[in-house]
Amino acid sequence: MCGRYASSRRPEDLVEEFEIDKVEVKETLAADYNVAPTKQVYAVLQRPRDTEEAGGDRASGERQLRTVKWGLVPFWAKDPSIGNKMINARMETVHEKPAFRRAFAARRCLLPADGYYEWYATEQKTKAGKPLKQPFFIHPADGSVMAMAGLYEIWRDPTRDEDDPQRFQWTCTVLTTTAEDSVGHIHDRMPLLVEPDRYAAWLDPSHSDVDELKKLLVPAAPGRLEAYPVSTQVNSVRNNGPELLDPLDAVEGQPPA
Repeated sequence: MCGRYASSRRPEDLVEEFEIDKVEVKETLAADYNVAPTKQVYAVLQRPRDTEEAGGDRASGERQLRTVKWGLVPFWAKDPSIGNKMINARMETVHEKPAFRRAFAARRCLLPADGYYEWYATEQKTKAGKPLKQPFFIHPADGSVMAMAGLYEIWRDPTRDEDDPQRFQWTCTVLTTTAEDSVGHIHDRMPLLVEPDRYAAWLDPSHSDVDELKKLLVPAAPGRLEAYPVSTQVNSVRNNGPELLDPLDAVEGQPPA
């Protein structure tokens, strides 16, 4: 799974990186080195153009940068707290699950990240006899932005008035797959990534063929990602700063390279 990640790029950087047409960000997010479920995150997605703005290079819509809440709330949900359990969607079954299949068909997005964290069960034990878990930071070896494949949904709060700006809640989930070899020894699942030349096809809401969509997403190429151990400070969401990304020199019980 993917339960924590880092996202420090500024909106203006993401606008250039993802060729954004329109920024729909009401409040700029601070650099976050410990992004956790239920937080607001940046998402790149494609929406229909306003009638007066019709046209442009993307006939099917405009590419937007938005903030969404991590933890997808299905459109049919009666209680939005269900989103706390919907932070990841397995690529193998995403097109079948009631919570995700409509979003997979037409509401796909990119979730920009510096990298993500996973925990490896070491040979050391806690006082209770359970394995001590060592966090690792997994990121593109070349320092580029990681575009995680995601889905988004728009949930309407029936308790709010028609003119309430908080009536609609935008939420997202991260798609995961079996981890490739270089990081699979740390955890057996990893986020699916979208390469730049496939952004347009992945975001296009008119593109709904399940098999073709799945072909767009493949695990990171061997050597694309690298991982190193980091401080257990990341275990607490109260800790947040660039020091969380500092590598540890040595870790007892570290997985083999």
